[in-house]
Amino acid sequence: MGILSRASYVVRSKLNALLNRAEDPTETLDYSYEQMRDELQDVKQGIADLTTQKKRLEIQKRRLEENVEKHNEQAREAVRQDRDDLARQALEKKQAKMNQIEELEGQIADLQSTQDDLVEKKNELQNRIEEFRTKKETMKARYEAAEASSRVSEAMTGVGDEMSDVSRAIERAEERTDEMEARSEAMDELVDTGAFDDAMSDKDSIDRELESGRSSAEVDSELETLKAEMGDGVAAESEEEDAATAEDAAAETDATAEVDVDDAEVEAELEELKDDEN
Repeated sequence: MGILSRASYVVRSKLNALLNRAEDPTETLDYSYEQMRDELQDVKQGIADLTTQKKRLEIQKRRLEENVEKHNEQAREAVRQDRDDLARQALEKKQAKMNQIEELEGQIADLQSTQDDLVEKKNELQNRIEEFRTKKETMKARYEAAEASSRVSEAMTGVGDEMSDVSRAIERAEERTDEMEARSEAMDELVDTGAFDDAMSDKDSIDRELESGRSSAEVDSELETLKAEMGDGVAAESEEEDAATAEDAAAETDATAEVDVDDAEVEAELEELKDDEN
């Protein structure tokens, strides 16, 4: 094997390996299925075109048959009129039309035979396409199942190799979490005991006790003052209510007296009117 032949062989081998890795069997099957469907569509279109041609010949044949009948009538009419020459012309035209009809019948028969063959091939091709579609779906399902199984196996293998690293990471996370929880609990305990206050203040325990006593005394004094103010406010409100009640009673008495005076005046005016009328 020469150098060029070997180089060509190596290149073809490399390209074939690349194509095998890049090729997706499911896509190849789908493409083949679409190609077969396109071929079936072409066959159907050919049958439709052939049927159209046959129908045109049949229409032409019917027209010729009508002409044959017409020439027959012409020949009879010419004989009745003793016009043998016209009768001969009509019969000659009739014979020519019949010859054309015979040729058309042969062409129509050929087209019908071709159409029957195409229809049979079309049905056979359609059956093959349906069988291929079933096989295609089966192969796709098998391929996808095998691919999924392969991915799971690869994933499981990867987890097995890295399991020790994962375990160490979990241990480090647990240690860090325990450390943070212990630190948080220690800080809370120091806050509750007041250790932070003691550390940040320059006062001793006696000073803090005295300040606490002074604060308590100030609060008690403010509370007594607030109670006294609240008591004075209640008494003032009671006096205002009594004064308002007295004013309302006086107003009602004045209103009653005014009503009595008005009634007396009305009676006196009524008596005057009666005297004037008498």
